[in-house]
Amino acid sequence: MSMKKWMLSLTAVTLLWGATSTIPTTEAASSTKPIEVLLNAKKIQFPDAKPFQDSNDYVMVPIRFVSEALGAKVGWEKTGGQLAVSIKNDAHAVNMTVGQNTATVDGQTKTYETKIILKQNRTFVPLRLVSEGLGQTVEWDKVSRWVWIGKKEIAALEDTGHQAVSIEPYKKAISTIPNLMKNVVDGTTYEKVVIFKRSDLPIKLLRDIYSIEPYTTPKGVPYLRMRVKTSSNTAGSIFYLTKKKDAHLRPPLDEMTQDNGDGTKMIYYKIYSYADADLYGEKDYKTFKLQDIEYIGFRLQGDGYIPMMINPWKGN
Repeated sequence: MSMKKWMLSLTAVTLLWGATSTIPTTEAASSTKPIEVLLNAKKIQFPDAKPFQDSNDYVMVPIRFVSEALGAKVGWEKTGGQLAVSIKNDAHAVNMTVGQNTATVDGQTKTYETKIILKQNRTFVPLRLVSEGLGQTVEWDKVSRWVWIGKKEIAALEDTGHQAVSIEPYKKAISTIPNLMKNVVDGTTYEKVVIFKRSDLPIKLLRDIYSIEPYTTPKGVPYLRMRVKTSSNTAGSIFYLTKKKDAHLRPPLDEMTQDNGDGTKMIYYKIYSYADADLYGEKDYKTFKLQDIEYIGFRLQGDGYIPMMINPWKGN
């Protein structure tokens, strides 16, 4: 299809993308989501025991991995049937005992709302102890159930060690929507892509992308939900590169946007769309599934390249 014909078709069916949208009625974030810890806006990987909320809703974190990520040394000593834990860095010293709700921080006794516990052979402490004991700014993000420690400045994708690679292996698929290959800012043709994983989030593109996840309405309609830091009521379009080696464009569904009240918003994108029948001749468009997508591309989001995320939900 020529660029002109494709653009005319796109204009004719633009309204169809949002024709069957339903405003979400569920919470923006589920309380069943696992808690994740970010140090200077980068996620800490926990090999076994994970952070959790206790029965009183206090966030508990495995202190060893957090402390070591901050450059502190952790020690253990068992005396009189009790396990004593010590944490030291250049500026602070913390001593605590498993089973108690107090800790000595730089010589001063601090009392916490919940006890220090041993779980899965890991010592878990209340989140406030990390702040007071290690001198860190700590913030609980209830939307994504994240613990932010330290700085919240999200790194740009190109500053995270990801290298731009040739667009050639993906060019044929991307070119099925001709204007995806064009940088509308300077009119040049894209020659590079940067591939990243969902585990690399959050990252900064044109906007800060916090998270991407599947969302299904109570009626069973599937969407992709993206948490984005934006001052507007929308975000940029995305596109799917499919296993059939073609591309499907998806604009944001502005009528479904949810404001999280913290500078971020939940933006929704369709998985299948009636527009696919007109644009791509897919009469059975409802059979298109998240598992059929190999890459999720971000239109007009990269600086001289196309950012593309590997679809972690793709089937075999």
